[in-house]
Amino acid sequence: MENNKFFELIGNRRSIRAYDPDKKVPKDVLENILLAGQLAPTAGNRQPVTLHLVGEGTVLDELRNCYGRNWFRMAPYVLVVTGRREDAWSNREDGFNALEIDAAIVMDHMILAAENLGVSTCWIIAFDPEVVRNALKLKDDEEPLIMTPLGYYPDGYEKREMPERKPLDLLVKRY
Repeated sequence: MENNKFFELIGNRRSIRAYDPDKKVPKDVLENILLAGQLAPTAGNRQPVTLHLVGEGTVLDELRNCYGRNWFRMAPYVLVVTGRREDAWSNREDGFNALEIDAAIVMDHMILAAENLGVSTCWIIAFDPEVVRNALKLKDDEEPLIMTPLGYYPDGYEKREMPERKPLDLLVKRY
């Protein structure tokens, strides 16, 4: 990798599975993370997603029940991306709908922005969608797609090393 700030950022980013519930993320930092989601490209620039920033109170308490890990319950914020399939771009030829891809792009932008701002995250897609739907009072046509906790890891927590990656020659076909 080049000695470049972007490659350093993506090389340092890890899924964090420990959060200090007493370390709150400043409002301006949260707003910048959300701004990264707003700036993310989506198919046809449709922006078929909604960003739900949940912190404190009964909504957060309810939302924490969607995923059964103790570390998830410790995060002071949870960011959920939902979307409406009918708002997303669809391919006329085969009917492919880009909602999940759009949501992933938006979340990835926010997760990288969080890393850049020193905020810890962890991609979560294996959650109970009905718990999320009820906690956020979603409409029937709004789908919960991806979430991440937002916060700071506790003192003494050590980020794990980068997991082994396949060599580029196994991932890339060159023509």
